[in-house]
Amino acid sequence: MTKPLALIVEDDPRLSDIFSVALRSIDFETEIAADGKVAISRLTEIVPTIVLLDLNLPGASGHEVLKSIRADERLSKTRVILTTADAAFADMIHDEADFVFLKPISPSQLRELASRLREAS
Repeated sequence: MTKPLALIVEDDPRLSDIFSVALRSIDFETEIAADGKVAISRLTEIVPTIVLLDLNLPGASGHEVLKSIRADERLSKTRVILTTADAAFADMIHDEADFVFLKPISPSQLRELASRLREAS
């Protein structure tokens, strides 16, 4: 049985490492994209169980990445967790994502939510 895949789209290497360690500890495979355009390109090749998506990214914004995920029927079961420090922007687009976490994010919160999402898929 293959492990579920989590794509972490985060340009802060420290945070992406923390998120990756948290998700691997609950048996996810993880892949990191530090740029929105790289994430969009990679999502044409993979179907992750979850995408942990920062809104403020170089290349293409998290909102653009989110729109491309929602437009791709292959990714219809992929759950998107937005991560941002911008509460106002998160409020504006929260209906487009499955969950929104305001930074700072606790690794235990992330593990708990990812576990529930994996069980539901």
